[in-house]
Amino acid sequence: MNAARPAHRSVIAETIAIGSELLVGGRSDSNSLFITEALGRLGIEVRFKSIVGDDEADMVQVLKTAVSRAGVVIVTGGLGPTVDDCTREAVAKATGRRLARRKAALDGMTARLAQWGRQPNKGQLRQATIPAGATVVTNPVGSAPGFLLEWKGATLVSLPGVPREMEAMMTESVIPFLADQLARSTRTCPQPITRQVFHTWGLPEADVDAKLQGLIPKRAPVDLGLLASPMGVLVSLTTKSGGAGPVSDEALSSLAQDVRTRLSDCLFAEGRETMEEVVGRLLAGQKRTVALAESCTGGLIGHRLTQVPGSSAYVDRGAICYSNQSKSEMLGVPVELIAKHGAVSREVAAAMAKGIRELAGVSVGLSVTGIAGPGGATATKPVGLVYVGLDGGAGGAITREFRFHGDRSVIKQRSSQAALNLLRLWLIDRGRT
Repeated sequence: MNAARPAHRSVIAETIAIGSELLVGGRSDSNSLFITEALGRLGIEVRFKSIVGDDEADMVQVLKTAVSRAGVVIVTGGLGPTVDDCTREAVAKATGRRLARRKAALDGMTARLAQWGRQPNKGQLRQATIPAGATVVTNPVGSAPGFLLEWKGATLVSLPGVPREMEAMMTESVIPFLADQLARSTRTCPQPITRQVFHTWGLPEADVDAKLQGLIPKRAPVDLGLLASPMGVLVSLTTKSGGAGPVSDEALSSLAQDVRTRLSDCLFAEGRETMEEVVGRLLAGQKRTVALAESCTGGLIGHRLTQVPGSSAYVDRGAICYSNQSKSEMLGVPVELIAKHGAVSREVAAAMAKGIRELAGVSVGLSVTGIAGPGGATATKPVGLVYVGLDGGAGGAITREFRFHGDRSVIKQRSSQAALNLLRLWLIDRGRT
């Protein structure tokens, strides 16, 4: 399945994310995905990804390891004004260079702060210190400058960890610099690395893998990747810049179509499109409106739908009905129904969906009720039991039962995805009639 790897270091890259919060669950690293795609368009393959906390000695060790195996090293984070931001010091120590305040860095930072009506404080002045011999990378949207330098045959780039700032600096400065480097190199002419992504929901990773067995021909310069998450299983086709030669557009298109055919029952989106964007597109295209009745998801479905620009055209309202009393008072769910079947039941999910639809006067009502845990379970209703209800008027309500695993946050995410997917399938079916 795996094609031969490019041998030259100049087309091998590593990303390093700096920050202790990335190790303890406070925040996830999304920068590496953007960097991988951006470098891939140049034919530079990210083969390594490291995450390191705010410890200078650990950073130095990771930096030394990175330049021993990659020709391009992109570091994000640790360039702020606080005491735990020590990426500059770590790079200086690893490379044996002194830190000095640079006019270009100071002027850019001062100008940006002036636009915000501020002056640099003592901590922010540290941000203008750059290792000797490094090139300052201007920050077009934030205050923290970045820098790049050549070290042991590798290009080391250090950028802020704020995604918006990092993306702008990569696009405007780093990518043009690396492209020029490759153009002047007589040793490498890498082919762009392309990646097609398919998003699935409803099947576990092992079942998705089974459906794709034998997809990639032997020695084809394409990698098949699978990544499971609370939002489903992501499938990717990634071409390589070396080895058996570039894959043709026709061959890649044929493989992509084969993926669509094999995964048709669970494939909901491609590329960067999310479930909420797919649902929003279908609602807008059919000129339908939706109202939400959420219990265990606590408004997560409404949040996701309204993250999509233009969602006011199809999202009417949402009710968070967490208690039994709220389900009865706000949605008209009969008290006797809850007493007989319990709040977490098909019957209550159906009544919630019908209640919010009739109250709002919308095309479709969507509901979710479940046990997110860690408490609240019984012998017959375990943590992770979730019911989704959908009421579109004619034909009555549709309900689905799910048994999710994971912690409270994961169960809420999976519940929201299941609810949106039920709405997606309902809309597709209505679109055929």
